[in-house]
Amino acid sequence: MEEIVNLAAIEGSVDFSMFGMFLKSDWVVKLVIILLVIFSIQSWKLIIQKILMINKQRKISKQFENHFWSGVSLDELHQQIDDFEQESFSNIFRNIMNEYEKSRLQKKSIDSSFIQRLYTSLDLSIATEDSRLNQGLSFLASSGSVAPFIGLFGTVWGIMNSFQAIAIAQNTNLAVVAPGIAEALFVTALGLFVAIPSTAFYNMITSKIDNYLSEAEVFGKDLVNIISRQVK
Repeated sequence: MEEIVNLAAIEGSVDFSMFGMFLKSDWVVKLVIILLVIFSIQSWKLIIQKILMINKQRKISKQFENHFWSGVSLDELHQQIDDFEQESFSNIFRNIMNEYEKSRLQKKSIDSSFIQRLYTSLDLSIATEDSRLNQGLSFLASSGSVAPFIGLFGTVWGIMNSFQAIAIAQNTNLAVVAPGIAEALFVTALGLFVAIPSTAFYNMITSKIDNYLSEAEVFGKDLVNIISRQVK
């Protein structure tokens, strides 16, 4: 009976909603919660941006690749290149064709070193595209690894507050302990809420980017092979 009364007293005196626990927490836990909320907002913003960007890049790349294989000459497509939106396939095509044009203008011999220069241009293009597409993803990786520890810090602090409340009240009653424990568990859950999506989507997005760049590299090698056949 006494336990039921204590539980009723706790429910009446303490607001266990997320906002209520935030308001009741001390400044350290408030700071941890605000930091985790910022991490969460930035992570979801980045996740949505990257997914939309990759889907758009794939769509534009497919259009460019279809035009490339439509029978248009390389020189004609090179002249039209600025009409296409920027994406990996068109960027690779532009860079390789620019290297090809330089060799033709400088009347360099068409030998193995010429082909090697084209492959070097391809490698540099892939590296540039990799850097461009992965820009900002380090934040997701950091969120996934750091957020649980930030949450753990808030958890430890909340438990310390519970022990302080026990020492002050000279009582281990649930009404004394519950607010601090609830606060600690809330911060733990918030840390996991930030970390789990960040880690999962980081792995998914990097996998999509790797697959996309592999397709772009195959396209670039096809282009180098076409050029090498034309100049022989």
